[in-house]
Amino acid sequence: MRKRLNIPALFALGALLLAAGCERGESLTFSSETDEADYRQGQQLSKQGRNQEALNAYLKVIAKRDETAPESHLEAGLILLRHVKDPIAAIYHFRKYLELQPNSRQAVYVLGLIDTAKREFARTLPAAPLESQAERLETQDQIDRLLRENDQLKAELTAVHAGVAAAPVRTRAAVDPAGSSDTPMISITPSTPDPVPAPAADDSPITYAPVEAAPVEAPPTTQRATLSSATRSAPTKPSAGAGRRHTVTKGDTLFSLAQKYYGSRSKWRDIFEANRDVLPSQNSLRLGMELRIP
Repeated sequence: MRKRLNIPALFALGALLLAAGCERGESLTFSSETDEADYRQGQQLSKQGRNQEALNAYLKVIAKRDETAPESHLEAGLILLRHVKDPIAAIYHFRKYLELQPNSRQAVYVLGLIDTAKREFARTLPAAPLESQAERLETQDQIDRLLRENDQLKAELTAVHAGVAAAPVRTRAAVDPAGSSDTPMISITPSTPDPVPAPAADDSPITYAPVEAAPVEAPPTTQRATLSSATRSAPTKPSAGAGRRHTVTKGDTLFSLAQKYYGSRSKWRDIFEANRDVLPSQNSLRLGMELRIP
């Protein structure tokens, strides 16, 4: 009789234990990650800018919930990437989030964060592996453009110092009365006629009428004609037998020398060919080197 009473009691006790275990498991399984005290604390600390403390709070949630803390992985990865500057650890947490939430609406955003973390890590490498050939070519083009602009500015500054910037009065040359458009504009400074002396005062009853001075034209050989700034700004090409020589100074290039002596940067090859005995390449100019200008 006593054994029959114990068997039902054991069944009842087992049922109670099983129900309690199910309730505990359900509470652990279905409780929301965002309801965790450490998760809420991490949110508050992040708003206050206390990033390291917030990171510790998220890591506590991850340690407690193991494989059921995707949001904590995401928040920890953001702090590691943006504030702690540890892209490798951030990539781990981002990938853990994608493993737990592969179909999340934020999956594309997290993939972008992984790419950003990879670039941040690559910037820390000494060889800069992400620098592409196109970027190097673009940088070289910018350097060449700046050098050309610098040479042009130097040429303009030299012209200003030489007085080319002066703007004399322009008039048509007398040799072309028709005013052809091909006639060069020259500046003529007319000579001032000498004043006609008045007759000496004497006792003569004759009164002299005032004499107008006839306009005096300066002879062609004595006219001080100067080319206008528009004409003089273009230097003329020296003859092949001029035998000019140029001593290389700081900032000189074959392009700037061609601009200076020929008025065209494309003539640099003429200077280069005339000095092949001392110039193994176009970039081998040295200070003090004497070059022949053909």
